[in-house]
Amino acid sequence: MRLANVAGRLVSQEGADLVDVASASGGRFGPDPHDVLDHWDEFLAWADTRPPAGPPLPSPPDAGPPVPRPSQVFGVGLNYADHAGESGMALPSQPMVFPKFSSCITGPGAVDLPSSTVDWEVELVVVIGRPARHVAEADAWSYIAGLTIGQDLSDRTLQFAGGTPPQFGLGKSLPGFGPIGPWLVTPGELGDPDDLEIGCRRNGDEVQHSRTRHLIFTVPALVAFLSSHLPLRPGDLIFTGTPAGVGFGRDPAVYLRPGDELVSTIEGLGSLVTRVTGSAS
Repeated sequence: MRLANVAGRLVSQEGADLVDVASASGGRFGPDPHDVLDHWDEFLAWADTRPPAGPPLPSPPDAGPPVPRPSQVFGVGLNYADHAGESGMALPSQPMVFPKFSSCITGPGAVDLPSSTVDWEVELVVVIGRPARHVAEADAWSYIAGLTIGQDLSDRTLQFAGGTPPQFGLGKSLPGFGPIGPWLVTPGELGDPDDLEIGCRRNGDEVQHSRTRHLIFTVPALVAFLSSHLPLRPGDLIFTGTPAGVGFGRDPAVYLRPGDELVSTIEGLGSLVTRVTGSAS
């Protein structure tokens, strides 16, 4: 199943068509994209009676974030060995978790630069579908509603301001710094959800490319780790980490500029387009 937020209403892809879920369900589920996450098992049972999705469609016009109001958004740092290497940091012995404040979540579209040191980070984003606490790694996928594409945009100056520890949460949570979408895709739509091609292009040039099998801490490991410390709720997001190729890791460093376009792509999930606007230089 592929779900999207179009002009604030939840739609599903059936074949090559987009179907309004509230209308198709006769009002059983509301138009708010978050409504089905609070009734995920019931929604899956209803969705099983619907026609299957066809090949992934491009981002629908007026697409917003498929999860518009997550209560918790977790980032995971240094979760690809090559990214840890380009950052000059040691591999973590356990997941390095930081908050991305939910106010930064947005959909495909434009982000306004607040400074001249904003960087890109394509990431696989996990959407929790059921309340999760002390989940075993072997059971983790059953708690996941689906996957989507994310950009963990980062103001590097703010991120590393103030000494130790760095301002990871603040530097990665400015307005528009959490674009996700355009689709939420259930794991059953994917051949192997633990091994997806992931990449990012800036102005048509490839800047990142890897596969999610190279995650140091896998999706199930992250769900198990987080749920061992706190409850996960339907609609919570986990940004799972970025592979090598960010601007900060280059010599000299390269950052986003007004007029840039990022196209973030993950196998089976489509492409997330982020346009850069503003006057920062």
